[in-house]
Amino acid sequence: MLSDKDRIFTNIYGLHDWRLKGALSRGSWSTTKDIIAKGQDWIIDQMKASGLRGRGGAGFPTGLKWSFMPKEVGDRPHYLVVNADESEPGTCKDRDIMRFEPHQLIEGCMIASFAMRANACYIYVRGEFIREREHLEAAIEEAYEAGLVGKNNKNGWDFDIYVHHGAGAYICGEETALLESLEGKKGMPRLKPPFPANCGLYGCPTTVNNVESIAVAPEILRRGAAWFAGLGKPNNTGTKLFCISGHVNKPCTVEEEMGVPLRQLIETHAGGVRGGWDNLLAVIPGGSSVPCLPADTCQNLSMDFDTLRDLKSGLGTAAVIVMDKSTDIVRAIARLSYFYKHESCGQCTPCREGTGWMWRVVDRMARGEAQKREIDMLLEVSYQVEGHTICALGDAAAWRVQGLIRHFRGEIERRIDEYSANPKAEPALVAAE
Repeated sequence: MLSDKDRIFTNIYGLHDWRLKGALSRGSWSTTKDIIAKGQDWIIDQMKASGLRGRGGAGFPTGLKWSFMPKEVGDRPHYLVVNADESEPGTCKDRDIMRFEPHQLIEGCMIASFAMRANACYIYVRGEFIREREHLEAAIEEAYEAGLVGKNNKNGWDFDIYVHHGAGAYICGEETALLESLEGKKGMPRLKPPFPANCGLYGCPTTVNNVESIAVAPEILRRGAAWFAGLGKPNNTGTKLFCISGHVNKPCTVEEEMGVPLRQLIETHAGGVRGGWDNLLAVIPGGSSVPCLPADTCQNLSMDFDTLRDLKSGLGTAAVIVMDKSTDIVRAIARLSYFYKHESCGQCTPCREGTGWMWRVVDRMARGEAQKREIDMLLEVSYQVEGHTICALGDAAAWRVQGLIRHFRGEIERRIDEYSANPKAEPALVAAE
């Protein structure tokens, strides 16, 4: 388990004062000026050496992403955009940072902006986050009043920070759709290239980072890259906020080392699976965008990017959704399929048509009103959607059904057999053990 001395988020449960006075007592803003004085190249080198990978889902190396920004500022200003549009079902870590650790995020924004030669930062907050936005805006006002940000501030880098309240569209969590929305247009993903580091917000060099990725940066730079790299596993270093929900006794958000065993995470922090570990049916390990995993793969499962990728799933946002044996797994995946069908922006034909088609087929399969040949047909269609869209929403919709068929094909076939034998019977409500 992660030692208390290695925790980055020391007020994630809101037990202490979230305002500037409380943040200062916990070490925020203590060495910001000294970090900035070491220069932009030093900061980026340290972030690279720390091994921090993006905490928004993709897991791209953060320091490397920062280095893509042009080294010189010409006619076009540079921007940092923080993705706080936390719309991934099961994910609730960024909202806790904004509610209870806002100054850690603001300090991270300033340091990251300095490293990328940006004098302005926009935080795009999910539309449903009302209290989170209020806390964040209050903390920003405190930072301006204390001279920590703004023109001619104490830290030596002119820097302005703005909060933008989104309209609640899931697709705006995709970085280029977020930029479109921020510019006042409909949130629809852009074709890449050009990439945001070359042509982003208002056509200027821009880096889009997740809230957690930015919020951990000040502590990494204060304690040193070697400290952060010494936690977790090779290529999966540091600490991570895990959100645990579903059929557990104590749903929670907790900071742990990367690579923590899933069973330890659930039993130590979430009070265990409802009804005991043997009652576990499946887990979605990284928010609804990644495929589910059956119980027999979860016994010694390491929660890191590479291990989950090898199991054809993903760490994603590290939002662990636990499902016990009372779960109707086919119905659950059908419900998630409807979500992706509903949230598709409709720009790409495979996604616009495919998400609706997949949902309708899985919905019939949940009732047993399908034919077995449709299982392979559904799988084939999912592969035609995956990898053929501008953004990853189509991939996420396809992975839903791929994970279901890969691990629970027998349950789908059982429902079809039962319905064929007695079509007037009520559909099965409980998954077979």
